[in-house]
Amino acid sequence: MADWNPAQYEAFADQRLQPALDLLARVGSVPEGDVIDLGCGNGPVGPALAARFGTRRLIGMDNSPAMLARAAERGVYAALEEADIAGWAPEGAPAVIYSNAALQWLGDHDTLIPALARRLAPGGMLAVQMPAQNAAPSHAGWSRAWRAVFADRPVATSSQILTGAQYHDLLSPLGEMRVWQTEYLQHLAPVGAGHPVRQFTQATFGRPFLAGLDRRARDRLIAAYEAELRAAYPPRQDGSVLFPFRRLFFTLRRR
Repeated sequence: MADWNPAQYEAFADQRLQPALDLLARVGSVPEGDVIDLGCGNGPVGPALAARFGTRRLIGMDNSPAMLARAAERGVYAALEEADIAGWAPEGAPAVIYSNAALQWLGDHDTLIPALARRLAPGGMLAVQMPAQNAAPSHAGWSRAWRAVFADRPVATSSQILTGAQYHDLLSPLGEMRVWQTEYLQHLAPVGAGHPVRQFTQATFGRPFLAGLDRRARDRLIAAYEAELRAAYPPRQDGSVLFPFRRLFFTLRRR
């Protein structure tokens, strides 16, 4: 896929930031060590992490050069690393591995997530937030639209996650585990042309569906997807939409 588009991602910055701050609020005291913003993207939570953890080294890691360049502009990271999470390993044992809306892009969570937890310093915390929205029309609608437009092509795939109970069972042997879900009722104002939910999801979940399509095929897919959205999330008189969005959170304090 093409690199991420920071400007498109930032169109709904407030809605994307709130879960990140809610996750950070659940991180308690931690031992000495670095703070890792794993999958930091364009760095929206960097200032809050820097304020929360004071003089500790804040290190951002992401695989998108465009997003890392935007994160660097915030001026709060001691270092920014371009790498893939699946192959990442810290130099030392971090005090915090914080990951907001990033790990859903990777598979093999039954091995990946415990491996991240084991990299922590004793008493360190793993804090994760991921969208849990795949069954909702905003996300399932991409697959339905794809099948309607490209019946002869395999359906594109996007992010997958486990259930909260599965994460609990994976991580509770390693320390103090907490898991919860929150559904945010997001008010999305119109941004450019098209349905606000399409503008929201095409910057993230919809990227694999749109990747590699020519202009005509892309327009056909978007038209089919927007038809799904109008039925599921009718626009209000001002063109805005109330958009329920569920997110899964967990924290682990390593023994």
